[in-house]
Amino acid sequence: MEPGSDDFLPPPECPVFEPSWAEFRDPLGYIAKIRPIAEKSGICKIRPPADWQPPFAVEVDNFRFTPRIQRLNELEIVVEEGGYEAICKDRRWARVAQRLNYPPGKNIGSLLRSHYERIVYPYEMYQSGANLVQCNTRPFDNEEKDKEYKPHSIPLRQSVQPSKFNSYGRRAKRLQPDIESYVCRMCSRGDEDDKLLLCDGCDDNYHIFCLLPPLPEIPKGVWRCPKCVMAECKRPPEAFGFEQATREYTLQSFGEMADSFKADYFNMPVHMVPTELVEKEFWRLVNSIEEDVTVEYGADIHSKEFGSGFPVSDSKRHLTPEEEEYATSGWNLNVMPVLEQSVLCHINADISGMKVPWLYVGMVFSAFCWHIEDHWSYSINYLHWGEPKTWYGVPSLAAEHLEEVMKKLTPELFDSQPDLLHQLVTLMNPNTLMSHGVPVVRTNQCAGEFVITFPRAYHSGFNQGYNFAEAVNFCTADWLPAGRQCIEHYRRLRRYCVFSHEELICKMAACPEKLDLNLAAAVHKEMFIMVQEERRLRKALLEKGITEAEREAFELLPDDERQCIKCKTTCFLSALACYDCPDGLVCLSHINDLCKCSSSRQYLRYRYTLDELPAMLHKLKVRAESFDTWANKVRVALEVEDGRKRSLEELRALESEARERRFPNSELLQRLKNCLSEAEACVSRALGLVSGQEAGPHRMTGLQMTLAELRAFLDQMNNLPCAMHQIGDVKGILEQVEAYQAEACEALASLPSSPGLLQSLLERGRQLGVEVPEAQQLQRQVEQAQWLDEVKRTLAPSARRGTLAVMRGLLVAGASVAPSPAVDKAQAELQELLTIAERWEEKAHLCLEARQKHPPATLEAIIHEAENIPVHLPNIQALKEALAKARAWIADVDEIQNGDHYPCLDDLEGLVAVGRDLPVGLEELRQLELQVLTAHSWREKASKTFLKKNSCYTLLEVLCPCADAGSDSTKRSRWMEKELGLYKSDTELLGLSAQDLRDPGSVIVAFKEGEQKEKEGILQLRRTNSTKPSPLASSTTASSATSICVCGQVPAGVGALQCDLCQDWFHGRCVSVPRLLSSPRPSPTPSPLLAWWEWDTKFLCPLCMRSRRPRLETILALLVALQRLPVRLPEGEALQCLTERAISWQGRARQALASEDVTALLGRLAELRQRLQAEPRPEEPPTYPSAPASDPLREGSGKDMPKVQGLLENGDSMTSPEKVAPGEGSDLELLSSLLPRLTGPVLELPEATRAPLEELMLEGDLLEVTLDENQSIWQLLQAGQPPDVERIRTLLELEKAERHGSRARGRALERRRRRKADRGGEGDDPAREELEPKRVRSSGPEAEEAQEEEELEEETGGEGPPPPLPTTDSPSTQENGLEPALGASSGSSGPFPTLTPRLHVPCPQQPPQQQL
Repeated sequence: MEPGSDDFLPPPECPVFEPSWAEFRDPLGYIAKIRPIAEKSGICKIRPPADWQPPFAVEVDNFRFTPRIQRLNELEIVVEEGGYEAICKDRRWARVAQRLNYPPGKNIGSLLRSHYERIVYPYEMYQSGANLVQCNTRPFDNEEKDKEYKPHSIPLRQSVQPSKFNSYGRRAKRLQPDIESYVCRMCSRGDEDDKLLLCDGCDDNYHIFCLLPPLPEIPKGVWRCPKCVMAECKRPPEAFGFEQATREYTLQSFGEMADSFKADYFNMPVHMVPTELVEKEFWRLVNSIEEDVTVEYGADIHSKEFGSGFPVSDSKRHLTPEEEEYATSGWNLNVMPVLEQSVLCHINADISGMKVPWLYVGMVFSAFCWHIEDHWSYSINYLHWGEPKTWYGVPSLAAEHLEEVMKKLTPELFDSQPDLLHQLVTLMNPNTLMSHGVPVVRTNQCAGEFVITFPRAYHSGFNQGYNFAEAVNFCTADWLPAGRQCIEHYRRLRRYCVFSHEELICKMAACPEKLDLNLAAAVHKEMFIMVQEERRLRKALLEKGITEAEREAFELLPDDERQCIKCKTTCFLSALACYDCPDGLVCLSHINDLCKCSSSRQYLRYRYTLDELPAMLHKLKVRAESFDTWANKVRVALEVEDGRKRSLEELRALESEARERRFPNSELLQRLKNCLSEAEACVSRALGLVSGQEAGPHRMTGLQMTLAELRAFLDQMNNLPCAMHQIGDVKGILEQVEAYQAEACEALASLPSSPGLLQSLLERGRQLGVEVPEAQQLQRQVEQAQWLDEVKRTLAPSARRGTLAVMRGLLVAGASVAPSPAVDKAQAELQELLTIAERWEEKAHLCLEARQKHPPATLEAIIHEAENIPVHLPNIQALKEALAKARAWIADVDEIQNGDHYPCLDDLEGLVAVGRDLPVGLEELRQLELQVLTAHSWREKASKTFLKKNSCYTLLEVLCPCADAGSDSTKRSRWMEKELGLYKSDTELLGLSAQDLRDPGSVIVAFKEGEQKEKEGILQLRRTNSTKPSPLASSTTASSATSICVCGQVPAGVGALQCDLCQDWFHGRCVSVPRLLSSPRPSPTPSPLLAWWEWDTKFLCPLCMRSRRPRLETILALLVALQRLPVRLPEGEALQCLTERAISWQGRARQALASEDVTALLGRLAELRQRLQAEPRPEEPPTYPSAPASDPLREGSGKDMPKVQGLLENGDSMTSPEKVAPGEGSDLELLSSLLPRLTGPVLELPEATRAPLEELMLEGDLLEVTLDENQSIWQLLQAGQPPDVERIRTLLELEKAERHGSRARGRALERRRRRKADRGGEGDDPAREELEPKRVRSSGPEAEEAQEEEELEEETGGEGPPPPLPTTDSPSTQENGLEPALGASSGSSGPFPTLTPRLHVPCPQQPPQQQL
């Protein structure tokens, strides 16, 4: 098919090989294996195993390269027709188009002329020098172009480049109007300056019409004059046909450019373009003169400089194990050229261009031209990644045919450049070659595939798109003849060699022992031919009359100093030189071309004498023929041709010789190795057989051979071609085994024989070390007898009961023994017994696991029946143990219930826990559970009575005296630990152990001792705290004795309160404080505001008041309920002790209050109370009885009384926060205004009276019980001292802050209720109700209101100070307020008179109080 046709016919595919892993491990061996098939095509493709995927080792970020530009069309035929002028004169452009096979009728001739005139003709003018002025032109010397080795794969001129990356338009500089006129270098005139061109190189000027050829207009872009062009062309030339690009790329930027160009060119995504379409388009562009497409090819990038794509073992970086595997692989292109079987590894000269891989970064249409490798070597190309690379190949047999076709089609190019095909710039359509009879194959090389080209196989191709490939040359032993022919070919073309072929052969011949055997044979053959040729050439030299000679070490000379001046061949064995012309030499093939000097002045320079060369040849022959000698020895030994079997030592010596001389792994060597392996295995097996007999019963089992195997083993040893003395031992063993076999057959024939005889025969057979068929029958008979004996022993009445597992094991073992009537009967008995035992075991299991527990009588009956079965049943045993535990439990219950004292709760709880775990139905368990439940109910009721909400104390701790009250730090730390949940002990401070709590006497004694310790401790604590500085003082300084509040800070300034019991200071906002105007129940007679000693100002800190302190009547009710409990609780004994302590204190308090002095003081207070209740005249202020102290109201006047009266008239009762709200602010403000006028004391208490009362007051404050007498003593002591104005002021401020917060919460609560009402019962949503806590749903409106208040606090962010504890927590605000005094009794409190009721705000229904 002609290249001018529209369609391209793809050549046939080349062979494709897929080696197995075993074949793939030997690269050069596999290539040699496929060579007979593959070299017929010139190229082949190899697909590695799928798992072979080497990592890409190039440092992508540092990889930068400058590609070459390739143009896909060029004209090279005009010269043949006589040149530009002749063709134009004779009008032969149409003939030129016809020779180029372009179709007629498309004005092709005119197009060709325009292109030639624009591109080629200026170059011809330049080359002839006609366009130069005052420039000495000389012919372009092209002789040095081959001095530098250029590897294959220099891309073809093919480089389509999009305009956005490179612009090839030429822009000229126009002369500026303000610049002075210049003179044309051609005509020396300066006119017509608008047509003057300024050279961008030398700034000379030229008229466009004076140039040769003339230019029609000012060119665009950079323009250089002919002189600058000549200077540029004198530089060392780049590879012909491929100019270097100006832009440097990274892999990423080149890939972006390449993909963008391909996508734009084909108008589709790059990976969707079919390879067939790209192939047809490529050859269309190559043959087209109308389209000038340019691409770029990153070719001939040296891996030594930029790094290989394969991992390389060097010191630059550490390799992973996977990378190390690929770095040493023979298919790594860095390793293959220097493998042991390779020839190039023997070259010392620097031929890195052949031994070091080259890298190629391609884009679509970038190509490599028709060429063969240097020295006709092999090449291998690996495509690391990217789009395919299309290859075309021609076998070596057709190489000369291809060259003839190209010379025929382009004779003028070959006339001027005979080695044109070695310059990699010639591209010809494969269809053209095929049409002239050249066989061509093709293939698409995909990523991860190898392509191999064989010696002198022409190949070319192009890239389908962006990809990255790596290639290298290599040579094997079969290449040596081709390498020698290549040197002769180079000599005819006068082409430089990369290395000296003679030097390579001699270097390998110098060390034959290092050569592979196949390589040594090939080198010997080449060396013989070379020596014969050298003899002929030197003989011709003698015939010419040249007798002078000098030895020369040619390998030490540079190549350019030992090249033949005629044929450019690199000399090594010999050369002819001249004493008078020392600059040149010739090879012996061109002795007549050295110089014109006399033969007497010429001399021979030689490397080896003719005597040394045969010696080297002999060494090679010995190395090459040593294999044959060795092979004959091995063949005689293996075939036993002389009738003598060799010993193992002799065979090992032959194998060792092959290893030392590095003989190839031939079939004969493999047979020898197999024979040795088999013989050594037989010897080892025979030794094992003999040693096994000697070991006897201690021999390892599982290693015995059968009688048939023993006979086969003996035959195997006899058939081996080596002598082994162990054969006699094996024959002796075989005779023993055959004798034993006969004896065993006789014993089995006379069954039933004695068990002892059978066992002894069996033992003798085991000692033989060989399995005899009759031994298995003996073994089965022995096993049958042993099994029957074991069953008999197991079922014997006197034997120990066996387990179910033993029974099942006997049944399983019985299935494998030899069958007999006795065995069948024993198996039936075992199966029946096992079935019955499993049924009873299942019944016992149901009793143990059943939810409904059975009474002891039922379980006892089951156990009694199961005892008759002669099998050990685990569930029956467990049931028996459970029944025994149940009886012991019942006995423990009877003992504890019938003891001297009621049982302790802990003991009952332990018994209940044990009883619940027993799988037995127990009637007593229900009674104990009821008693425990009742005790827990009483404890819970007592806890609710005593303990505060969220209290950190336990009930037992509250009821017991605080034995460590004297240590402030210990007491505080224990309180903090309890707050944090770290303290769990109840009675350790009383010294009571768990056993002591069971003894009522121990509890009472410990309680009494604790009372005394508590009193002594609180007195010591009061003394310690009294020495601490008051926070209210202006000069308070922090020290080690400073008070610390419960919050952990030092209380200071206004707002600090002092505990009346422990005398320590606290922040008022951190503790619960009393309310001045609160009263638990209103009094019919309102108290006057000015009775300040009745105001509720008593403050006990949370460390001193640990409980709610209920009234004595409530405690007595708890004691009555405790007496009905049949259980003892530690809390009950502690409560009794506390009650006795409280009643004792109450009696002493009543006795003190009934004394004569105290009664008189109480009478005075009652009289003062009556006077305050009497209605004074408006104009007369109230008066107080004379007292040692000043009047209670200083500077009092009647004008202040209406305020009091108004307060009393408009005040509301404190029944709810909503009702209190209107009057809260006014009463607190009134109290604040009265503070400056409060004075006291109103009574004079003698020290003899005060001291007993204060001691009683201290003891009463220690009691966790509320008693009326405590409040009476407090008011009497208050009246006997000045009013504590600072405390009253602090309490007022705290109450104001609390009320402010309460009002805010009340308003927010009201808003929330309104929003709920507006939502229309949204809270009735059953789903939402289900999500609410059970406490909220079950506690009614009060709980809902409490929850709303809690939510309100979260919404308001905790406005104001925290509310104090409920008023019932304070001893001054308990239910037992003082009742009306004179003559009234306090009910159960006794006949002692009390002080008047405390101040309270009256209800609105009461009549307004009269003015004081």
